[in-house]
Amino acid sequence: MTATAPRFGAAPLVQLLLITTVLLGTVFTVSSGTASAHAALTGSTPEDGAVVAAAPKDITLTFSEQVAMGDDSIRVIDPANKRADAGKIRDLSAGGTVRYGVALHAGLPDGTYTVAWQAVSADSHPVSGAFTFSIGAPSKTAATLPTEEAGGGLVGVLYDIARYISYAGFILLVGGAAFILGCWQRGSSVRPLQRLVVQGWIALTAATLALLLLRTPYTGSGKLGDAFDLGGLQDVLATKTGAALVSRLLLLGAAALFVAVLFGAYAKRQTPLDERESTEKKDLTFGLVVGGTVVAAGIAGTWALAEHASTGIQTGLAMPVDVLHLLAVATWLGGLTALLVTLYRAPSIESEAVRRFSRIAFVSVVILAVTGIYQSWRQVGSWSALGGTSYGQLLLVKVGLVAVLVGIAWFSRRWTGRLGQRVGTGAMAEPGTEAKAGTDTDTGTGTDNGLAETEADAATEPATGRETGTGTAAATTAVGDSERIAQLARQRAAMATARQKRERDADPERTGLRRSVLAETGVAVVLLAVTTVLTSTEPGRTAEQEAARTGGTAVAPATEGPVSLSLPFDTGGRNGKGTVRLTLDPGRSGANLMHIYVDDPRGQPLDVPEVKAAFTLKAQKIGPLPVVPERFAPGHWSAENIQIPMPGDWQLQVTVRTSDIDQTTVDKNVKIG
Repeated sequence: MTATAPRFGAAPLVQLLLITTVLLGTVFTVSSGTASAHAALTGSTPEDGAVVAAAPKDITLTFSEQVAMGDDSIRVIDPANKRADAGKIRDLSAGGTVRYGVALHAGLPDGTYTVAWQAVSADSHPVSGAFTFSIGAPSKTAATLPTEEAGGGLVGVLYDIARYISYAGFILLVGGAAFILGCWQRGSSVRPLQRLVVQGWIALTAATLALLLLRTPYTGSGKLGDAFDLGGLQDVLATKTGAALVSRLLLLGAAALFVAVLFGAYAKRQTPLDERESTEKKDLTFGLVVGGTVVAAGIAGTWALAEHASTGIQTGLAMPVDVLHLLAVATWLGGLTALLVTLYRAPSIESEAVRRFSRIAFVSVVILAVTGIYQSWRQVGSWSALGGTSYGQLLLVKVGLVAVLVGIAWFSRRWTGRLGQRVGTGAMAEPGTEAKAGTDTDTGTGTDNGLAETEADAATEPATGRETGTGTAAATTAVGDSERIAQLARQRAAMATARQKRERDADPERTGLRRSVLAETGVAVVLLAVTTVLTSTEPGRTAEQEAARTGGTAVAPATEGPVSLSLPFDTGGRNGKGTVRLTLDPGRSGANLMHIYVDDPRGQPLDVPEVKAAFTLKAQKIGPLPVVPERFAPGHWSAENIQIPMPGDWQLQVTVRTSDIDQTTVDKNVKIG
């Protein structure tokens, strides 16, 4: 590793970090599928699968949290695949209930209608779905719906990649600048660090523009060509996410001015000539620190404004905590990248600067721990959600990576403690620069002495030519000698650079520190990918609440297909014991066929006076929905067209009466898909 490390340039290193982050983020996206919905449809009128006698005047949808809808967000399609709605969405929300509606055309024929909807959650993620209802009686339908979920497909992948790049660019920009101002002010004049920060700014700006353009197809049609729809862009600018992205672009303009001052006027004041210039440098440093912190906090706030921190509980506290969390991440991981670039490309760095970064990184980790614990509690909410939801599982992976990163950082601190006064010596010439003629930084080598003699001889030849009177030849010789002198100077600079690299790489403390910092950076790249996927995953608290609403956590004997149950009963009277066998076909929301068989203890049909049933969805406070079956044969009862309004874990109650005064009710939870 030591022999090949000097070949890494700052630009290829930054590109490698960005590309690796994008690739890892893409892998996580493909493996996890479309981001989970953060708002859910909790009810509708008519309900899913319902059969109504007459056509309703409108369709209403109720959601679990605030959503944003456009003019075409609810579409009602008739059996012939034609639009049956008026197209204008009405906001019917009141009293904390989020409800939207759309009017239907008059005189709709009988048949099955499809309702397709799409919206944008309060945390900026798109959600969509569809359900059916029938007028008069169910029928075949030719309705066609998009096969991809909102936020999926190629547009979804490109949008996620842009999000990853924006996070990486923010970390490089803020972390690199913080490393220079807080740890190594002389680094403001080092080209590799300048390129690192500038490339971070470029990456963040380009990614923000891409997010702004992709927002229309990402939350709407899913067609990449709609990215350049000016009407869609105008609609995006009116949303919370659009406002956050535009604010980020404006703040990046201020960040460009900050970078220009940092690498311009500030870099020129690294060696003050007098007390006045020293005072000016301190004032400029203070101004850059304050201004840079304000701009960085503002950029971080654009994420807090548009994503998880802006929804859910305690948003007033969650948003500033999220800003602090992002700034700590950027200071730690961005500073780590800047240190890696410095160790690979800069000729020297004071050991005190490395120790200063070690202290700043420790403070950043403490802030990350405190803010991370609060965010985890807020987003997960329970131990069961920590291991039973995608968000909780990703959070555990993130915590594990942070633990690995802190462990590697411990080794880096050990190497830092063993450093001498400086890490590396000398001043390495920038690649492509020319050493001045007559300057000799390499002494004591026969090659360098020979180069010096050749250069001196070449410098005297033009004068000899003029003394012999050969003017044209002398001029030609002078031009050739000037090129030769420049060539020799470049050779000397390259040899001096190579010698300095050999000396730098021969330092075991620097080599050990470089290896540990490189390992830290590699883990940090993976950590960044996991974090960006985590921000697009439904929080564990929300996922558990949604499961509770639909009864998803209750125990159910069946998950798909017809439901089959066997329930023993005892009414307490004569011939009051037996078993109820019940089947529900097809066992999903909509119309179902129920058969009930009553057997005595010997398994023979038991003819009882009455059997009744009822369905209750406690999570949604629906029911009990009574079912009165008809006697089909001794011990056999049946009921047709039993409407189950929505999927979930329903409580099924069966009442059996064996005499005028003896009856009992047995119940069991059953999952209906």
